[in-house]
Amino acid sequence: MKMIGFIVNPIAGMGGAVGLKGTDGKAYVEALKLGAKPVTPERAKQFLSNIKNKDKLFILTAPEDMGENIIKNFDIKYSVVGSLSGEETSAENTKKIVEEMLKENIDLLVFVGGDGTARDIYDVVDLKILVIGVPSGVKMFSSVFAVNPRAAAEMVDAFLEATVSIVEREVLDINEEAFRKSKLDVKLYGYLKVPTVEGLVQSSKEPTRSSESSKENQSAIAKYILENMDEDVLYLIGPGTTARAIADELNVKKTLLGVDAIYNGRLVGEDLNEKGILDLLEKFAKVKIIVSPIGGQGFIFGRGNQEFSPKVIKSIGKKNITIVATRDKISKLPCLRVGTGDIEVDDTLKGYIKVVTNYNEEVMMKVD
Repeated sequence: MKMIGFIVNPIAGMGGAVGLKGTDGKAYVEALKLGAKPVTPERAKQFLSNIKNKDKLFILTAPEDMGENIIKNFDIKYSVVGSLSGEETSAENTKKIVEEMLKENIDLLVFVGGDGTARDIYDVVDLKILVIGVPSGVKMFSSVFAVNPRAAAEMVDAFLEATVSIVEREVLDINEEAFRKSKLDVKLYGYLKVPTVEGLVQSSKEPTRSSESSKENQSAIAKYILENMDEDVLYLIGPGTTARAIADELNVKKTLLGVDAIYNGRLVGEDLNEKGILDLLEKFAKVKIIVSPIGGQGFIFGRGNQEFSPKVIKSIGKKNITIVATRDKISKLPCLRVGTGDIEVDDTLKGYIKVVTNYNEEVMMKVD
């Protein structure tokens, strides 16, 4: 029987749907004011419910909302370690409890959170033990995360069956303040050892190339999209430089790391959150989404664009989603991915979809 540490960051990901692009620092308080709802409990439940070898593990978990309140509803042997002090959501509590888990000689640590939580874990763990991240943040650019909670459960089962390879994977430091200002400031923070199964762990985000050929490719994509835009249709354009090229072609301002709305060539919504999008859906009869996958990871929904929530995607439908990506980016992706947190919505998006890769050029990609 293996002893596994299990810790949840209960506020991770809450800034996504409300358009705050993270919950570091005071952003959590602002997220609550905007009506943000916790997302980690559901991700943690998906993870725990999909573990098959429950009889082969014993879990040490954190108190209350940091693990105990979730795991107590599952038929899994567990005990609670440590105590909470001050704010339950603080990084200090995470680090202190993980230190207590290390003293108990856990074999594996599973955390539910985002890049900020990964950095907190690294500060304590370094390369001492194996770690698996269950994705529940806003960005999750680091490569220590499973592609989704179900994949994380498969990784745990593979670890219990000793059918994994151990790989040191990147923890990235993302400047959230810069991110909110549409500036992507990413640095390597460190490495964690991850029990890896091919296809179940995501890659780190790759930076977008700013070469002349890449810019020309983006411009060609933008021209093609514009020529095929329909009148009297609201276009919701997601984050990224390829998506921004479309707005540039229209001479319209575009939020680089946010969602903007264009109607008949005019900007009608800037840096929208989920509520802003839903309000527009009540005003416009025809709506389409244009998004670009994250470089190196392939996610079209669920990483850095949670403003496109399951409710939004359900309302608009798969047939009204257009994917754009440069040839260079798409050539490095084995598939596209979705991770909205809603299994039903993710399943409706799976299958093959066209990706616009140049002027009058499309390729078929599988959404996994």
